[in-house]
Amino acid sequence: MTVRKETRQFQTEVRQVLKLIINSLYSNSDIFLRELISNASDAIDKLRFKAQTEPDLLGEDNEFKIKITRDGIKRTIEIADNGIGMTYDEVNENIGTIARSGTAAFLEAMEALKGKDNLTPELIGQFGVGFYSAFIVADKVTLVTRAAGETTATRWESAGDGTYTVEETDKPGRGTTITLELRPAEKDQPDYTDEWTLRGIIKKHSDFVSYPIVMDVEKQEPIPKDEQILDGDGKPVGETTRTVIKEETLNSMKAIWARDKKTITEDEYKEFYTHISHDWNPPQTHLHFKLEGTTEYTALLYIPSKAPLDLFQPDAKHGVHLYSRRVFIMDDCRELLPEYFSFVKGVVDAPDLNLNISREILQQDRLVLNIRKNLVKKLFELLKGMEPEAYHSFYKEFGPILKIGLYTDTTQQTKLADLVRYKTTKSDDQWVSLREYVDRMQEGQEAIYYLTGDNPAALLNSPHLEQLKAKDYEVLLMTDPVDEWAIQSLKEYDGKPLKSAEKGDLDLAEKDEKKDDDRFADLFAVIRKTLQDDVKEVKRSSRLLDSVACLAGDAMDMSGYMEKIMKATGQDLPKVKRVLELNTSHPVMEKIHGVYKENPEDPRLAEYSHLLYDLAVIGEGGKLDNPSRFGKMIGDMLVTALN
Repeated sequence: MTVRKETRQFQTEVRQVLKLIINSLYSNSDIFLRELISNASDAIDKLRFKAQTEPDLLGEDNEFKIKITRDGIKRTIEIADNGIGMTYDEVNENIGTIARSGTAAFLEAMEALKGKDNLTPELIGQFGVGFYSAFIVADKVTLVTRAAGETTATRWESAGDGTYTVEETDKPGRGTTITLELRPAEKDQPDYTDEWTLRGIIKKHSDFVSYPIVMDVEKQEPIPKDEQILDGDGKPVGETTRTVIKEETLNSMKAIWARDKKTITEDEYKEFYTHISHDWNPPQTHLHFKLEGTTEYTALLYIPSKAPLDLFQPDAKHGVHLYSRRVFIMDDCRELLPEYFSFVKGVVDAPDLNLNISREILQQDRLVLNIRKNLVKKLFELLKGMEPEAYHSFYKEFGPILKIGLYTDTTQQTKLADLVRYKTTKSDDQWVSLREYVDRMQEGQEAIYYLTGDNPAALLNSPHLEQLKAKDYEVLLMTDPVDEWAIQSLKEYDGKPLKSAEKGDLDLAEKDEKKDDDRFADLFAVIRKTLQDDVKEVKRSSRLLDSVACLAGDAMDMSGYMEKIMKATGQDLPKVKRVLELNTSHPVMEKIHGVYKENPEDPRLAEYSHLLYDLAVIGEGGKLDNPSRFGKMIGDMLVTALN
């Protein structure tokens, strides 16, 4: 029989990741064991799940375990499991490539964190490159795996130098064995062939793995009396104990969520969070409850303290694992929580759930829908009950994703609106709730005013806010891109409409000011004709007080910030014409009006029209289409003014 064997090159991205892992993460080397044990546990989970419909896969080997074997002389460590294993093709697909692991984001994150200590361990698990963490400590990695139900095994081997070999081989049973040939121990580096070093790492990172993590250890045990040498008085002569090698389980395997929460310490909650999330930052808070009755399930959910780097990536995983009677069903269970709670980590154990359930069935399963409804309710209660300082820390990390719910889940819009926070023109850089805003609205103020953009300082000093500030009206400063979509759905709060400071008529001008509409009508028509390629209308502004011009939109128009977002994403938008609003009380407008009355055909009017438009663009932080023309006009005006 011909045995397949081949040597392959890693993908370019994999070689980059390997280089970074070997050179940048060596000071955090303990994580390699955590990752390889987690992979072994996942392999057993997958086999148990598959065996629900294919019980013959188990055969006689139904005692699951993960075995650690160490050799101090050869300086090797071996991690073996009797899980689902991999076929030849699966080895090439899953280990030769990491195209689905967020490689680009991983490399960017590593580059950003260069030289910073204690910030990188969570990146390994977060980007799905856990297997490669073996190269943190190993000069050479050998993997031998046999898929459940197959007779042929596969051997994979690499020194992390950019190539690897794959060949068919033999293995007496299913599962995967990974052998690491360790680098020579360096000063201040742990010895990973030492029993107590391994015990400590497993206790810290893998104590809650559902399967026994075992290792052969030396133990002292008494020598049976019938094997001892006794003197004439019947007393033992020589040693009474002997050294034996026994397999010992190193982890507790306790399903912490199944215990009474009164018996669980905060340290135990934190350790379990680290185990399921691969996040070394402690959680901000947790929620542990059991529901009994018609629907029965247990949930242990955590609110992280830091947002993951891939929070907004399309392939980012949800953090809730689904179990039934402590038997793993699936991770990344998107059906249990809506997208705006995707940052929540934890476990849900539903004993009445069918083990053979699929994602398609989950979407329609009444039990799952009921669990989802209750989890959402409990999380709203948890967030609403947080102390202000703690909530502001949470909101700083997860506020943008929470706002997604404002337009994706209108059934919960009122509760979500209570949770969102904004900086305002009066907040001194503090977060303000909509409730607080409404409670301190000015007498006679009928709307909640807001302005969207990407620069808080530019928004705070925007010409659009001049009249609002003069009336002492507070304005919400919305600087998250998601705000543009959220605000289209959130039309009002507590009966107060939300109104953009840059769109529609703010209706703030006094009645006598509105007479200027007729006085300036002919001049506005000339300016509009001159700027017909850029603006759709020219009119008196109800927003401006000190500035001479600004750009605005009709109530249903796309905002300037939305246009900027769409263009940044590569959208091919037609030119968006906006409204040029002019401050008819400004001395400049009186001067231009005087020029018009003296000679409606004066060529300077065209120059002034373009100048007014350019000033409006600059006022909102935009880029001029013809900056050289603007510079020349300003220069000419300075010469005239200084003569």
